[in-house]
Amino acid sequence: MTSTADFIFWGSAGHAMVLADVVRSAGGRILALFDNNNEAKLALDGVPLFAGEAGFNDWLRDHDGDMPAAAVAIGGHRGENRVAILRMLESHDISTPALVHSQAVVSPQAQVGGGSQVLAMAVVAAGARLGKGVIVNHGAMVDHESVLGDGCHIAPGAVLCGCVELSHYVFIGAGATVLPRLRIGANTIVGAGSVVTRDLPANSVAFGTPAKIQNYRL
Repeated sequence: MTSTADFIFWGSAGHAMVLADVVRSAGGRILALFDNNNEAKLALDGVPLFAGEAGFNDWLRDHDGDMPAAAVAIGGHRGENRVAILRMLESHDISTPALVHSQAVVSPQAQVGGGSQVLAMAVVAAGARLGKGVIVNHGAMVDHESVLGDGCHIAPGAVLCGCVELSHYVFIGAGATVLPRLRIGANTIVGAGSVVTRDLPANSVAFGTPAKIQNYRL
């Protein structure tokens, strides 16, 4: 994990709880939470919650001392939103480092982009390249030489076999498997437990064994 001890999170629900474990296990603190949902529930006791960009700007104005780093605690298939928020934070000169759980395995020959998250028991193998704001969730595997575009999310227990290529904002559901050397287009969703045996085009929704395209995202 980054050596920066203090963090702010954008997102205040369950994924914030997961990232808090990563930060706190490294001796860090979470100073504030921000959420665009005005009815968001507070996931972390004792951490103040601010609403949207207005609340963020208020916090920035009142903050004293060194600027903390930031992480975006938004999971699911909202990769485009995750990356947009990372860019907004960076526009305020706030660092958005990758977070890697101490019980994850990341090859020294892999590349993990800024704002990405590799969670407990996940594996990112040699030659893999992760873009910006990627989530490799609990127990997921990104095998050798796979390339993941910005904002992808590999859900718990999913497996990308070697040399898989994902474009931006792809969501691979829990327990799904993508066979080697396949390509999946931008904004595509692969359903939980599916087995992808052929390339999938952009904006598709596919599931099953083997995975078949069921519809397209607008």
